[in-house]
Amino acid sequence: MTDFSASTAPADVVRHQYLASAAGDLEALRATLAPDVEWTEMAGFPLAGTYRTPDGVTSNVMEQLGKEWDGWTAHDDTYVVDGENVVVLARYTAANKATGKNIDVRVAHHFVVRGGLIVRFEQFVDTALVRDAMTD
Repeated sequence: MTDFSASTAPADVVRHQYLASAAGDLEALRATLAPDVEWTEMAGFPLAGTYRTPDGVTSNVMEQLGKEWDGWTAHDDTYVVDGENVVVLARYTAANKATGKNIDVRVAHHFVVRGGLIVRFEQFVDTALVRDAMTD
């Protein structure tokens, strides 16, 4: 098994971030983020906005998702790498705690990795499918 945490290659840094997120290891996730990271959740997404700093990202995104969803997971499957740019095609799965509705929605994530750290992230997702699962 590859030790993604030991590599500074852009795709490996991004993969380490997904593995940390799936494991609920916010400390390891924060370690993949630059101190001045810009993390943007898409307009229309329940957590829409741009968050800065590793703590800002995990407290405003990952921790909030954990409060509203059971089993929120980003399943990364296809990586397209061009230098410091890493685009990942993935899907989110989860069950909304308030409605009990499940999601299984395709997403694309664009990461910029410099010096072994994620400096920028942008999410692209069908926000209507996510919001539908949050509505009775």
